[in-house]
Amino acid sequence: MDNFSPNMLKTFKECPKKYYFRYVQKISVPQKSAPFEKGKKIHALANYYLRGDDISKLEKTLNKDELAVWESLKSNEYFQKTYINSEYNLSCKINDYWVGGRLDALVKDDDRYYILDYKTGSIPQNPEFDFQTIVYLLAADKFLKDSKELSFVYIDLKNNTNYKIDLTGELREKYTGQITAICKQITTAHDFCKNTKCCKFCEYNKFC
Repeated sequence: MDNFSPNMLKTFKECPKKYYFRYVQKISVPQKSAPFEKGKKIHALANYYLRGDDISKLEKTLNKDELAVWESLKSNEYFQKTYINSEYNLSCKINDYWVGGRLDALVKDDDRYYILDYKTGSIPQNPEFDFQTIVYLLAADKFLKDSKELSFVYIDLKNNTNYKIDLTGELREKYTGQITAICKQITTAHDFCKNTKCCKFCEYNKFC
């Protein structure tokens, strides 16, 4: 059975046809990698740093902009909390469907656990109901046996701000319903229709 990732769910919601090309037909279209390079470097550094590795040589390879972003992350209040794990795969079963993804980091203080997600670009427009938020919170909640206070924190490195979402019983119920509904749509789809509003900037547009 498929393990649905946040990107899979986002893609289907954006355009079922795009989902079909990417995840059913497994057609990969090359994209420019330059915008993602800074994010990859920061994520790798954060993982090594949190694990306690010596990153002094890696820090010297950063350019001025990358170093400023890295220093901002290192000084972030949530990045200072007790380390649990980083670049960590988590999954869980929601009714009949498995969902999961890779967490940037899981940390804690005395009474709460925090999922950290570092963004060198923009955070989602509707963070509480972004599929990344939903999947990661539900998966971590199951991992922690539904007994720990849990939050998701977007660390916006572009604007040097944090956006925190606390998991409540009400949100847990809403999230479970949303995941169940979209996974059912995907698994029962017979015709992956195109959303023409998304065609202009879609990498599959030339042959869709």
